Amino acid sequence: MESRGSVPAHPVSYEGVWRFTAPAVDVSVPQARRAVRDLLDRQGVPVEDDILQGLLLIVSELVTNAVRHAALLSPELAVEVAIGAEWIRVSVEDNHPYRPTALVTDYAQTGGRGLLLVREITAEAGGTCDVEHTAGGGKIIWAALPLKTQL
Repeated sequence: MESRGSVPAHPVSYEGVWRFTAPAVDVSVPQARRAVRDLLDRQGVPVEDDILQGLLLIVSELVTNAVRHAALLSPELAVEVAIGAEWIRVSVEDNHPYRPTALVTDYAQTGGRGLLLVREITAEAGGTCDVEHTAGGGKIIWAALPLKTQL
């Protein structure tokens, strides 16, 4: 029963979950980024530009990690975008059993800071991120960001 002044029970038009797969190859990185941007545009998601740019960088980092570190055991990866009324969650799934951790910054290294970057972007936006195991022995790495910048 809906009372006067309450929020309608139906979801906002841009809410939903979308999933696509891609081969674990370098060209999938910009393709995944473009696919996520196109989806948000097509759905009319009211995402602020700084959140959008952070989200797209997270997609690039997560897909790059799957391509570089999981392709041998997982020739295909999956990208999922879940959008709620006030948040957006992106995840990348692969079938490799290794569960990565964010490395400590080592300025002598030229790489290895992708998950650290994901964690920092997510925290700065007021979101959260994590790594989960799948039932099939692989993993899902995800980040959820608010659609509005935290004040």
